[in-house]
Amino acid sequence: MENLKTTVETKNISLALANKMMEAALEKAAELGIPFSIAIVDRPGNLKAFTAVDGAPVLSIEIAQNKAFSAAAYNRPTHEWYDKIKNDPPLLHGIVHTERLVIFGGGFPIKFKGELIGGIGVSGGHYTQDMQVCEAALEVIKEYE
Repeated sequence: MENLKTTVETKNISLALANKMMEAALEKAAELGIPFSIAIVDRPGNLKAFTAVDGAPVLSIEIAQNKAFSAAAYNRPTHEWYDKIKNDPPLLHGIVHTERLVIFGGGFPIKFKGELIGGIGVSGGHYTQDMQVCEAALEVIKEYE
C-alpha cells in the first residue's frame, strides 16, 4: 500500500497581520468619513479582529462579521454571489436562507501567496464603500508577498 499523507497543512491569518489590515481599513474609513464596522476572521471563520467605529449602525456589527465569514467560508468575495445566482430562481430564493451568508459587496477572502488565510467584512456604508475599505486593508498583504 502506498504511503498516504494523512494530514493537510493550512495557514491562518496572524493577529499581527489582522491588526495591520485593521489599521489600513480604519484609515480608509476615516477618509470616507463613515462609521463602519470591520471584521477580520481566520480561515475557518473565527473572529480574529473586530472594530465598530463610534457611531457605526448596530446592524453593521453582525453584517460585517457575516460578510467576513461568508468570504472565508466560500473563498469568494461576497459581491460575486448575486450575479452568480440572480438568474437561477431556486438557488436565489433558497441560498439566501443560509445562515451567515451575505450576497452583496463588502466581504473578501484574505489570501497570502494564493492560499486562503481568512476573510474581511465591512459594513456601515453603501456596499461599494464597504468594498473600498476592504480593498484598502487587502493592500497590506502586498507588502509581504
